[in-house]
Amino acid sequence: MSDKDQILEILFREYDKLKSEQAQRIGFRDNLLYVTLGAFGAVISFAVSNPSNYYALLVIPWVCLILGWTYVVNDEKISAIGRYISYKLVDKVKEHIGYGDNETLFGWEIVHRTDKHRKRRKIQQLIVDEITFVCSGIIALAAFWFLVPKPPLGVTILSWGELLLLIGLGVEMFIYAEFV
Repeated sequence: MSDKDQILEILFREYDKLKSEQAQRIGFRDNLLYVTLGAFGAVISFAVSNPSNYYALLVIPWVCLILGWTYVVNDEKISAIGRYISYKLVDKVKEHIGYGDNETLFGWEIVHRTDKHRKRRKIQQLIVDEITFVCSGIIALAAFWFLVPKPPLGVTILSWGELLLLIGLGVEMFIYAEFV
C-alpha cells in the first residue's frame, strides 16, 4: 500500500470515527430534553405535594442550568464535527485524490446545510431550547417567589443568582445557535 493510500485510509477512518462520535452526541443531546422533562416532573410533583416543599422549586433552575449547558456543549460539538468534515477533511481527501467536486465528496455534509427551511428550523429549535432550559427555570423561580412570599435572605440571593445564570444560559444558547 502506497503512502498516499495509507493517508487516504487514515482520513476515511477519521471520518468514520467523527461520524460515530457525532451520532452518539446527537443521541445524548436529544435525550437531554427527555431527562430534563422527567426531572421537572419529579421536582414539581414533590414541590406541590406539601407547602413546606416549595423550596424544591429552586432545584429546577439548577437542573435547567446543568442539563441546558450540557445540551449546548454537545450541540456545539456536533456542529463543530460537521464543520470540520465539510471544510477541512474534505479538502484533505481532495488533496490526496485530486478530485475537485465538493458536492459529491461527503456531499451530505454540504447538502443538508443548504436546505431552504434550515434557518426556520434552527430558529424553532432555539425557541424550544430556550423554553425548555431557560423559561422553565424562570417559571419555577416565579412560582417560588409567589408561593414563598418571605424566604430567608440567603435563599432570596440564591434565587436571584439562579435567575442571572439562566439569563446567561439563554444568551449562550442564542450565541451558539447556527442559523446558517
